[in-house]
Amino acid sequence: MNNTATALNHNEIERRLAQLPLWRVENQTLYREFTFDTFAEAFGFMTSVAICAQEIDHHPNWSNVYTVVKISLSTHEATGITERDFKLAAMIDSLL
Repeated sequence: MNNTATALNHNEIERRLAQLPLWRVENQTLYREFTFDTFAEAFGFMTSVAICAQEIDHHPNWSNVYTVVKISLSTHEATGITERDFKLAAMIDSLL
């Protein structure tokens, strides 16, 4: 495992959140909700996220109900939010 599995401190998390303003910290994870016009768009988005996640071997906790996709990112082996979570969050944002 590389150094991106080290949990970030509160100040580092806040600094990085400034670059991803639509994400927030919730229950010690990076969290964001996405709403789409149709279920097919939501599912297509999830498929794109899955491809990004697989590329960096870092997978989200997520749910989908109809047009809403909820994503939580944390790194289990670091017991917190890491650089890997911010990397995946940025990749997810770039899909929109």
